[in-house]
Amino acid sequence: MTTVKQHPVLQSRGPQTFSSLLDTFFQDSVNNRRVQGFTPAVDLWETEKSFELELALPGVTKENIAVEFEDGVLRVSGERAFKKENQEQKYHRVENLYGKFRRSFQLPENVDAAAINAQFENGVLHISVPKVEEKVVKHQIFVK
Repeated sequence: MTTVKQHPVLQSRGPQTFSSLLDTFFQDSVNNRRVQGFTPAVDLWETEKSFELELALPGVTKENIAVEFEDGVLRVSGERAFKKENQEQKYHRVENLYGKFRRSFQLPENVDAAAINAQFENGVLHISVPKVEEKVVKHQIFVK
């Protein structure tokens, strides 16, 4: 006996024409893209006085972005919504990624959490995390 693996999308469907199979392929591609979510690109650098981050968030509104800092971790989350304005539109290709995103960054202990600043302009979120004087974690004491 031979078993044949079927694609889950095509399982439980009867014979189809090539045209309807093509339509199904494109529709499933659109739906899968919407569900996957995306991971925004990040640039992270350090200056003498701060840590700086820039996240590329094209198509995201300021209201759909959350920035949190807790226990030394900076978290940026949000959602890029897929706008299908007209139900009669028949997408043939959707290459942009949509959905929820979340990025986390472990920062050193020498940051001023109360002074973190986030600004969103032209699809780019810029976060500035000021440094404070480094805490003395280990100090060698000489015996006299």
